[in-house]
Amino acid sequence: MNDNQNAPGSSPRGFAIATGLVVLGAAAAVYGVMASPERAWPSLLLNGFYFTSLSLSAVFFLATQRLTGARWSAGLRRIPEAFMPALPIAAVLMLVLYFGWHTLYPWSHQGAFAHNPTGAGNASYLQGPWVFARMAGVFVAWIAFAWLFRRTSWRQDRHPELSLALHRKMTSYSVIFVIVFAVTISVAAFDWLISLDPGWFSTMFAVYVFAGTFVQGIAGITLAVVLLKDSPLLRNFVTPRQLHDLGKMLFAFTIFWAYIWTCQYLLIWYGNIPDEISHYLKRTNSHWIYLFALNVIINWIIPFLSLASIPSKQNPKRLRNVCLLLLAGHWLDLYLLIMPEKSTAPNAGLLELAIAAGYMALMYLVFTRSLRQSPLVPLNDPILAYERLNQAHS
Repeated sequence: MNDNQNAPGSSPRGFAIATGLVVLGAAAAVYGVMASPERAWPSLLLNGFYFTSLSLSAVFFLATQRLTGARWSAGLRRIPEAFMPALPIAAVLMLVLYFGWHTLYPWSHQGAFAHNPTGAGNASYLQGPWVFARMAGVFVAWIAFAWLFRRTSWRQDRHPELSLALHRKMTSYSVIFVIVFAVTISVAAFDWLISLDPGWFSTMFAVYVFAGTFVQGIAGITLAVVLLKDSPLLRNFVTPRQLHDLGKMLFAFTIFWAYIWTCQYLLIWYGNIPDEISHYLKRTNSHWIYLFALNVIINWIIPFLSLASIPSKQNPKRLRNVCLLLLAGHWLDLYLLIMPEKSTAPNAGLLELAIAAGYMALMYLVFTRSLRQSPLVPLNDPILAYERLNQAHS
């Protein structure tokens, strides 16, 4: 338990800086909503979705580890678990967007589909109260599973006699969660992001959003592992093997993100259908083309070249730098999904930076607080017990 005192953010200075940034971000958001809503609301959507996807991807990471029977990550379980308590906060921050939906979504205006005969289905589906009711339902599902995972994990610490039964229960939760996740992330991608341009649609969009979300989650978890690996208790569980596995996941899923990005872009470019190309015409004009190209460089080319070799995947400094780059890269990716619908040119001023800093500082505070609420390594995990038994007999 004492090892949790070494968690980042436990110092008064770190807490004070993060708290100050949260206050600054909140003040910037309030000022922006009153003085410049056309800038503030898109920024709140961008950072709210980023905040949500980081905490949600931690739940998905845990579920995939359970379903694949992974043993290498058993000692690191508390790190993704520490991201999950941010989901209720994310729900509040996203539901606040209801007060700015007329600024964000063109379908919220009367007669938005009057001149679009093919948009009757969208007009029925995109009704403001129902969109935000679906948002609330999606968050209820995500928060429920996060709570189940975390509660069961803590029960395992306190009840060694139930260790194996609780381990199986978490695996059962994982099976259900991945099915629920597939549906809810698709609903979220359509309702919150793609409907910013209700005249455009892509059957690959939900997969694209998932790919970016999961890469972001792996990067956040890997960064935390690298920063915490020298704490007295965790250093026995973070070996080159764990770093290599995390590096392989980063390497693989950045390629997956690039594959989905390329498939979506090339299919639309080759088809050259006016209703489909509008999305990319906005993002490849003279104002946005530099960020459009930078997005691919940051989210794929640099990570691919940086993690191509085996030693690079085991290098803590290399992993840290790639993770920081990918976390910034996913923010840029979301920026390009949202902002070209609301502005003719990039506009990231002090207002946008203050809001983004506030959201990231809030995640930092939630993560470090959650990390100190339980032992840094699970106490009665059967996988860890099996590993210790094998080591004792070897």
